[in-house]
Amino acid sequence: MKSIYFILVNLFISQCILSSQVQSFDFFYFVQQWLPALCDKKAACCYPTTGKPALDFGIHGLWPVYNNHTFPSNCNGNSPFDENQILDLMSDMQKDWPTLACPKNNGKKFWAHEWNKHGTCSLSMLDMHSYFQVTLALKEKVNLLQVLKNAGIRPDGRSYGMKAIKEPIKNEIGHDVVIECNNDVFGNNQLFQVYICVDKTGSDLIECPMILKRKCDENIVFADFGSDTEGSSISL
Repeated sequence: MKSIYFILVNLFISQCILSSQVQSFDFFYFVQQWLPALCDKKAACCYPTTGKPALDFGIHGLWPVYNNHTFPSNCNGNSPFDENQILDLMSDMQKDWPTLACPKNNGKKFWAHEWNKHGTCSLSMLDMHSYFQVTLALKEKVNLLQVLKNAGIRPDGRSYGMKAIKEPIKNEIGHDVVIECNNDVFGNNQLFQVYICVDKTGSDLIECPMILKRKCDENIVFADFGSDTEGSSISL
């Protein structure tokens, strides 16, 4: 009798631990990446099997975050990625959430990674379909490229001031954003990713509880796709 009691207690404790891993987060980072900055560097890139993506920001992910800026990850191995649950979203995923990983592929491996690592940590708020659906909706809500173009900032390979990039985005969405940069093959600092804070429902943009530190120069390049050449850093 005692052994059964202890087994039940251990099961209860395990469920509590699992539940806390899944539910305990404070907000999301909605992260969009500037696709040319993935290829305008030494690492090779491959266009998806669906073809060259539009010259636009692409979704990187929707990441649960704690207020101390640590990230829960891989929270529930019992809920793996299942493409059958998002078949109605597939065309929008291919357009707005493309991958440039090599060898060229259809993006499902990328989406599976994002769900398994990040999405499973939001299950207390969003099931799999809702997770991808709200992320796509955020992309429609925040058209970064159009906001920057309206401010005279275009992906033309020229340098722009950090303040000139951040201010129009803040004016559009009402909140500060975090800019992340990387370096191109010539060592130029360039716009890479934009982090926007979102509430736990995945619906409302919020002010970031804390400022995530990402290093960028005062002036950064806004890269274009450039020429497509076989054997270069971009593989067609």
